[in-house]
Amino acid sequence: MSEPQARVLIVDDDTRLLTSLSRGLGLRGFAVEAVDSPGKAVSLLEARWPDVMILDVLMPGMDGVSFCRLVRTTFAVPILMLTARDAVEDRVAGLEAGADDYLVKPFALDELVARLRALVRRPGIQDPSKGHLSYAGLVLDRRRWTATRDGEPLALTATQFRLLEALMKEPERVISREELLEHVWGDGSGFESNVVDVHITNLRRKLESGRKPRLVQTVRGAGVQLKAP
Repeated sequence: MSEPQARVLIVDDDTRLLTSLSRGLGLRGFAVEAVDSPGKAVSLLEARWPDVMILDVLMPGMDGVSFCRLVRTTFAVPILMLTARDAVEDRVAGLEAGADDYLVKPFALDELVARLRALVRRPGIQDPSKGHLSYAGLVLDRRRWTATRDGEPLALTATQFRLLEALMKEPERVISREELLEHVWGDGSGFESNVVDVHITNLRRKLESGRKPRLVQTVRGAGVQLKAP
């Protein structure tokens, strides 16, 4: 039996790029849906979550970064952002908005495909393990893909959810960045350990919203741990 096609949603106002990407990804085994505006994307997300979303940064009306933030209030779908901007601050803005990966135009289709497949095959993204994890007021529901702290919902990205899951599996143990890379990105190939730091910073910001005590601790030279004060 052949493997089911991974569903990819492309959101880009460049109709020529939409056509070429749809054709290229379709030939690579993806089931593709393409729209030219965030408004059209919302209805598709609500009808059936894709396995991964490609989101352009520069679009008229609502830009990709703003739409990414909006998506993150409800959906945990992995997001790869496309942009013509390659400055560090632009990449950081995309990651802080909730993107899981970032690719600068122009790009090779092979690289895009490799990044999409890496996002799709992250452990637990499409079939999270059943059951709950809980620690110090945090509750992770791996069946429904939800997280709360003290009963308040947390709008986590797929990457942040996986990082928190890794920390909650072994609370108070210091986990190296390399271990976290492997847990979230599989073998972690193609990613530097400082990528973990960016996502941990964003995760910590969400966990500490409302001036809640810090739970995610960085241990200099060793890694990261989840530890109640």
